[in-house]
Amino acid sequence: MTRRLPVLVTAAVAALAMAACAAPGSGGSDSDATDGGTIRIGVIGASDTQWDVFTQKAEEEGIDVEIVNFTDYQIPNQALADGELELNQFQHLQFLANFNLKTGNDLQPIGGTAVYPLNLYSTEYDDVADIPDGAQIAVPNDATNLARALLNLQQAGLITLRDGGTSFSAAADVIADESRVTVTPVDAAQTAAALTSGSVAAAIINNDFVGKAGLTDDDIVYADDPSGDAAKPYINVFAARAEDSGNETYLKLVEIWHDPEVEAAATEDSGGLAIFKNNEAGELQDILADIQANAPTS
Repeated sequence: MTRRLPVLVTAAVAALAMAACAAPGSGGSDSDATDGGTIRIGVIGASDTQWDVFTQKAEEEGIDVEIVNFTDYQIPNQALADGELELNQFQHLQFLANFNLKTGNDLQPIGGTAVYPLNLYSTEYDDVADIPDGAQIAVPNDATNLARALLNLQQAGLITLRDGGTSFSAAADVIADESRVTVTPVDAAQTAAALTSGSVAAAIINNDFVGKAGLTDDDIVYADDPSGDAAKPYINVFAARAEDSGNETYLKLVEIWHDPEVEAAATEDSGGLAIFKNNEAGELQDILADIQANAPTS
């Protein structure tokens, strides 16, 4: 999920800054944002060009936006649930479902943004078939990206997952005797480093870290398909508290994000990897509900 290295604001500093702000109203119709107040949007990578373009476009529509930066994927959802943000935009639906299930919160998607491929890269091998048996493959270790990475490796013919795998699969679901390679989960930010250091034969790397590691499309040995039904859980979204999911100002911001100039900036930020998705809130909420209903109970 959901992106690039920011102008660094540590989680602690961000939390202090947000604590100094007045808490928003509990409902969409009562929130400060609908009365002309500032709408705080939590992101990973506030220094990305897209956010400069986005805030300018929002200002032209009379909407004051503050982009609040985070460097830890685990914090922006709790900040939204706690009322320290009005929206966030950094994650896909699977990540959001995991948060809701784990914490008992009810954050909801209000609009789609894009799907970002989760490709397999190698600097040593030119084709997935060339990766030798027993080789180590680095994958992101956070639950949602790990499951997606494992499904991709299975599609590539490198591993076999118990019961065919799901969007909740874990490393323990890899059937070693039926797999060609060994999976090595590491922090998402370290997957590229593991590859470029020669520690692993290949790595599944979030798009956030591809360009910064000097990797290009030429290093892709297996490409994810971000356009199929299997990619629906990985649509990135704007998220709001459930009671604010119909807020017209927030929905307008989703529309503004899909302005051609904002999308052009997002394309550049992603190194051309973004596949834009403009799904409506109701469809995304149905996908989220389906993911949560089919989550394992133990």
